[in-house]
This record gives sequence, C-alpha cells and structure tokens, in this order.
Amino acid sequence: MVKLLGKKIGMTQIYDESGRMIPVTVILAGPCKVMQIKTAETDGYSAVQLGYDDVKASRVKKPQEGHAKKSETTPKRFVRELRLADGSEADCQVGDDVTVSALADVKYVDVVGTSKGKGYAGVMKRHGFGGFPASHGCERKHRAAGSISSVASDAGSGGNLKKGKRMAGRMGGDRVTTRNHQLVSIDTEKNLIIVKGAVAGASGGYVEVCNSRTKR
Repeated sequence: MVKLLGKKIGMTQIYDESGRMIPVTVILAGPCKVMQIKTAETDGYSAVQLGYDDVKASRVKKPQEGHAKKSETTPKRFVRELRLADGSEADCQVGDDVTVSALADVKYVDVVGTSKGKGYAGVMKRHGFGGFPASHGCERKHRAAGSISSVASDAGSGGNLKKGKRMAGRMGGDRVTTRNHQLVSIDTEKNLIIVKGAVAGASGGYVEVCNSRTKR
C-alpha cells in the first residue's frame, strides 16, 4: 500500500496517441514527511503518519512543534495516517521523505478529497427531487419537499423522522473518495502526478492519493 498527501492544482486536458481528448487532474503530491510510526505495542495498531505542507511560524502551537521535533522536521498543516495490516512493519523510518516516485509502478489510484461546500440547499438541488407539477393547481409549492409525516415517522419509536430521510439541508463539504483513476503520468522533478478524470474538491484543496484497492 502506497499513500501520498498533496494538493489539487486543477484540471486540464491531454491527447492520447489516437488524438482523443482526455480530461485529467493535476495533483502536487509530496514530498511527505514520515512524522511517526505507530505499532501495536505502543499504540494498539500499526500505522505510518505522514505530514505535508509547512505551517506558518506564527501559527505553530507548542504540541505541534514538539511532535514535529521528534522527526526532525517542522509542523505540518495536513497530517494523515496510512493504516497497516496487523502484525506488519513499516518499510520506512521516522524522518524519511515519501515522494511521487513511490507510485512509479502503480497504474490506478484512489483519491480522497473534500467536496465543494454548496451551503444550505433544497431537496431538488441536494437530492434531485422532481418537484411539484408546473401546470395548473400548484400554487407556490413547485420546489417543496412534499409531505414527510406519514412516510417518515419512526413507527414504534415515536413520531420522529427516520434517520437518513432526504430533506433540505447543508450540501457539500463532505469527504469523497473517487476510485480507480488511471495514473497518466508522473513528474518526479516537480512532484506532480496526473490522473484521468475529476477529483472532488476545489483547486488548492488537500487530497490523499493511494494505489487502488480494487483495480491493479
């Protein structure tokens, strides 16, 4: 399992050998610093903690500074863990750098990002509801959700709505994993990777890239 932390640069397009246009996403990945190696004996599970993107000196907190000093690096803004199988050992050491060259033999990757926040949205935008008829007989109710009491009551447990009932509310800003992106190319000098298709989140947002779990 290979994992990298990075930042989404944006989308562009390339052309393959047959002249077909392919939409791609450019990601600035790494170098990531190995900040901690967790083991079953000390932490109860095995994992490798990676850090990416330095924190401004004026915003560094004492706990961050002390944790980063153990790996002889500076505090990082984006810190995530790579969970290892029980009983397995990490093939790296604290303080090592993980670069895009780790994906040299990988053909497909999964990318985790945070989707764009859309604010408060109604059921038609948030869930794709069809709305009420637009013809005669419907007065100022075209985009309403409709009745919820009869079909959503939690029978036997009171009159509350069932958990998961699709209604208006906050949309976006969620953790989204898009799977099986084809890894088009790697630029080891500029720490860039190019993947086919769209990745969740706005340009400049942090992402996690790892080799695909379901496709080799």
